Amino acid sequence: MKKILFPTDFSDVSKNAFIYALKLADAIDAEIITLHVYQLDSPAYLDVSIYLQEIYEYEELTNFENYKDEVPVLRKMAEANNLSHIKISNVLLQGNLVDEVIKISKKENIDFIVLGTKGVTHLREIFLGTIATKIMNESKAIVLAIPEKCEYKPIEKILFTTKYNIIDIEALQKVQALARVFHSHIDCLNVKPPHTVYKDDFVVDFKNVFKDQNVDFHSILSNDVEGVILNFIEQNNINMIAIHVKHRSFFQKLFDVSLSKKLAFHSNIPILSIP
Repeated sequence: MKKILFPTDFSDVSKNAFIYALKLADAIDAEIITLHVYQLDSPAYLDVSIYLQEIYEYEELTNFENYKDEVPVLRKMAEANNLSHIKISNVLLQGNLVDEVIKISKKENIDFIVLGTKGVTHLREIFLGTIATKIMNESKAIVLAIPEKCEYKPIEKILFTTKYNIIDIEALQKVQALARVFHSHIDCLNVKPPHTVYKDDFVVDFKNVFKDQNVDFHSILSNDVEGVILNFIEQNNINMIAIHVKHRSFFQKLFDVSLSKKLAFHSNIPILSIP
């Protein structure tokens, strides 16, 4: 059975993303491991050493009580979506969230990490939130990031941004494996400046590898790379965008366009990160 790791802080953002975790688990016959990580706050003053143990014990108890109250909420969400058959286990840990996510991902051989993301201002600095960014960079698992205002919709159309480099074929194969499960169509899009010769464009190879798959290939000449991608998403009713982690810095440029486009994009589209 495949495994999905679901880091949560039990916020509305996380609960919203949990719907995607449930739907994914149902589609690929996976179990879900929810993970809540907390950190103990050290007092800002010094002369309290004799009370430190009591303070830490109180904080641990408080976190445990909150955890105990919130876990059943996730189970009720599964029942409300007719997905109560999905196996769900729960883990509570103290430590650094990113470190613990990476550790448990390796230990449990996690296939997917699904997490909610928050933050629609200063996006260049906190692309999907710094936590999601670090997890994407460090994890060997596929990461599905769900923006806070994203409402669940069936994944019918996936956009895969690429420059048609050979290194992207394996990443696209992983996207295609997921697309088959959801019966999704994939659009591969390469936006390149006009009057430029590309010697590393292997679009013919891509078409040969995926010739019998539900995949279309597009190449558009434009200096407005980010604008073309955003327009493509809107005009083609894209439900999810997939990126190869090697191109994440390029993908961040999407958030350098106008604020209105940034907010519209960031609030509606789940992002699949392929390691």
